Amino acid sequence: MIDFEKELEKFQPSMEVKEAEDVIKNKDLTDMIDILREMIKEGRA
Repeated sequence: MIDFEKELEKFQPSMEVKEAEDVIKNKDLTDMIDILREMIKEGRA
């Protein structure tokens, strides 16, 4: 059987995942709330 605890201890995320996390965390993403606020500000809602 697989010992999940030992496998988790050995786990190291790939550099691609780490780089993607950094980009996502540091990027200011527009979400639905931002879009709705802009629409209300422009009087379109």
